[in-house]
Amino acid sequence: MTRDPRYDLLFEPMRIGPVTAKNRFYQVPHCTGSGYLRPHVLAGLRAMKAEGGWGVINTEYCSIHPSSDDTPHPMAALWDAGDVKAHALMTEAVHEHGALAGVELCHGGARMANLTTREVPLGPVSAPNLAGNPYQTRAMDKADIRAVRRWHRDAALRAREAGFDLVYVYATHGYLLSQFLNKELNRRTDEYGGSLENRLRLMREIIEDTKDAVGDRLAVAVRFSVETNGGGGGDGAPVPGETEDVFGLIGEAPDLWDLNVEDYSLEMGLSRFTDEGALEPYIAAVRGLTSKPVVTVGRYTSPDSMVRLVKSGAADFVGAARPSIADPFLPKKIEEGRLEDVRECIGCNICYTGDGKGAPIRCTQNPTMSEEWRLGWHPERLPAAAGDATVLIVGAGPAGLEAAQALGKRGYQVTLAEATRELGGRVAREARLPGLAAWARVRDHRLQQLDQLANVEIYRESPLSAEDVLAVGADHVAVATGARWRRDGFGPSALGGVAGLSAPAARILTPDDLMADEAPTIEGPVLIYDDDHYYMASVLAEKLATAGHDVALATPADRLSDWGAYTVDRWRAQRRLMDLGVTLLTAGALSGFDGERATLACAYTGRESAHAAGALVLVTTRAPVDALYHELAERRATGAAGAPKTLARIGDCDAPAVIAAAVYAGRRFAMDLEAPEPERARNRHDRIFAPSP
Repeated sequence: MTRDPRYDLLFEPMRIGPVTAKNRFYQVPHCTGSGYLRPHVLAGLRAMKAEGGWGVINTEYCSIHPSSDDTPHPMAALWDAGDVKAHALMTEAVHEHGALAGVELCHGGARMANLTTREVPLGPVSAPNLAGNPYQTRAMDKADIRAVRRWHRDAALRAREAGFDLVYVYATHGYLLSQFLNKELNRRTDEYGGSLENRLRLMREIIEDTKDAVGDRLAVAVRFSVETNGGGGGDGAPVPGETEDVFGLIGEAPDLWDLNVEDYSLEMGLSRFTDEGALEPYIAAVRGLTSKPVVTVGRYTSPDSMVRLVKSGAADFVGAARPSIADPFLPKKIEEGRLEDVRECIGCNICYTGDGKGAPIRCTQNPTMSEEWRLGWHPERLPAAAGDATVLIVGAGPAGLEAAQALGKRGYQVTLAEATRELGGRVAREARLPGLAAWARVRDHRLQQLDQLANVEIYRESPLSAEDVLAVGADHVAVATGARWRRDGFGPSALGGVAGLSAPAARILTPDDLMADEAPTIEGPVLIYDDDHYYMASVLAEKLATAGHDVALATPADRLSDWGAYTVDRWRAQRRLMDLGVTLLTAGALSGFDGERATLACAYTGRESAHAAGALVLVTTRAPVDALYHELAERRATGAAGAPKTLARIGDCDAPAVIAAAVYAGRRFAMDLEAPEPERARNRHDRIFAPSP
């Protein structure tokens, strides 16, 4: 297959100051959850993107000094020679595939509490910690300003030593330079405060320092918010504030502008709330203010959208974080005319949870993400089957589909049996909920891959008993029968269940009921009880409220969709529900429901309050559907005829979790099958490079 000529301009070489990118595919800086802790993991992750055809590949935010310590978030660092050695692993790996390597130098200012280094936080004024820690910054004096300039210059020189081709000046997202730019926060009365030109002074000086230090060999990029840093953001507004004046003053200073918005919930918007190319109204409004190349993001997975972005003149590079995570080989597949093989980002933001949790990023679509070095996994290449064994997979949800396509590509003869007519399991059901249509890509990509495999047979409407499985006589069996939402209120806030559920069974519902083809009829007000704390309760509340129901959403937590904070879901979800008139009840644990009233007990005082409800929707925990697995395990233990050599349960049938965990479980089963000592690789530790004493 060959590239469609419509996409030729995406593969044009692009000049960035003293360096040239081989194409317009640009992986912008993004968090990885590994940072300075896992240099080999990062080198493997970024090398895979370089192999996949990305022209520019950047680090996450990279601290220039111990006074910018973001513990517990594992940022990158360029503090010393050990960091240089660690980063060289990445640059060497990226260069092997002809890509440019960039580093995003950063000082966090009031966003950092320096919990590990215990350095005093710095800022333009004495201000509260912007991440919510009970610390304040020291107002920087002139010596501090000179020190920050020196630290940034030294880090740029270390970046050059590490082999980088591009170095960033980070001036957005609430970090130090954007704190100086923010006229509400920056109340200085010297030459670094007051007028825009004064507030811009430190940013200009650091750009000039960096250009002077490395500009003959490294390109200098600036990451900047077109809302003028600190505006708070919004949807669809062109360019408020001082942006035009900023570009009038320093528009030609860097070699490249990386433009975004301050509002993470828009820039990194979930597909539930934002469409592809959501930033274009902002970026297009300022593109004409500079002659330097511009890159921006927009969760671009369609090459047609990429071409439109470039042809419109809004940007010169197609920036990506999440699409490059979901498919590191996105550019190569476009170049080779294999659009049907693209693994499209679903915009679920499970990748971003790695930063908040201090763990390597994961991806719902790409189970190999962060496992390139540790497990040696490749997103496109799988090891050949060890022999001619046959495999039966029971259940065609995300785990079963992933296992079937991966084993099929390995060369095994695979039978996939699904009890229902519809393939996709929970993904198919959840994709019909408000805002989650893009999640169907998890199913659709795998079905498309399975369609290419003659050695995989799929049987719909084929519920299997233990006797049926034994009759198949497969060498290996994986049970992927999923999980069902519980009806007893069992959850993290009620480990014994909710004792006071005395209502008729028809009035106590679960998400499975509301996602069924024939959803039950609901009369009267509805109370949704969320002890899951992720997206399901708020999505169901939106579904019911949109249908005209009087809805209340209650949770024992102090805030709605508490875990959704890690995916940047909580803020927009709460706003949408408030706009829909949903009543939000926090810090109240469900203690009873009689069919007319639900009783909530205050999480702090225990005082109870009654709330009218004709139906109760329990969003708590799920129970694995694992009866078939246990029956097969018993038959296998007693030596029943036709018993498989190996038996496994995978995905939610094993341990209910997020969809990304189910997909990973399917890939892990496929990779471990008949593999020697698979546990050894999973226990592989990374090593940190420390400087010599």
